[in-house]
Amino acid sequence: MNDLTEIKAAARKAAFARRKAAFDAGPAAAAGRLSEVLAGYRGVPLSGYMPIRTEIDPVPAMAEAAAHGPVGVPVIQGAGQPLRFSRWTPDGPLKDGPFGAKVPEADDFFDPEILVVPLVAFDAAGGRLGYGGGFYDRTIEGLRSKRPTLAIGFAFEAQEAEALPLEITDQPLDMVVTESRVLTF
Repeated sequence: MNDLTEIKAAARKAAFARRKAAFDAGPAAAAGRLSEVLAGYRGVPLSGYMPIRTEIDPVPAMAEAAAHGPVGVPVIQGAGQPLRFSRWTPDGPLKDGPFGAKVPEADDFFDPEILVVPLVAFDAAGGRLGYGGGFYDRTIEGLRSKRPTLAIGFAFEAQEAEALPLEITDQPLDMVVTESRVLTF
């Protein structure tokens, strides 16, 4: 294990603790601000995510967006591979996917132009610390190589960190939406 790996592990541990405390405090309308942001992009294909563990829940905002255009959720294809996004509807049948996240029962893949991205921590410059598998970094890089792709981190305010241990492969966020503010980078 190298120094950066250890530094990232420590940063994740601290961020998980902050996220759990924020989750337990339970801001009731956390997705409201995300809905406001997404309203400016009505009809643009987007992907959210099905929350796991103590992640902030984007599903109410995804349901509102689905009334105006395609909404998907990430489907893990395998280690070292980018994510694919399968069409999701608020009442569509779901099944268990890898890592406990629900995915649509039937695959209907498409490329979103906006990604609502879960995270462990973010910083004031648009840096994102994820779980460490690199799925979103590979995916965002691949989508951005084809066309402009907006990456919106969705997090509790408490997940902000002073500085994150980032690598050249870590893809920056364009925006972070929390329960109390919107940061644009």
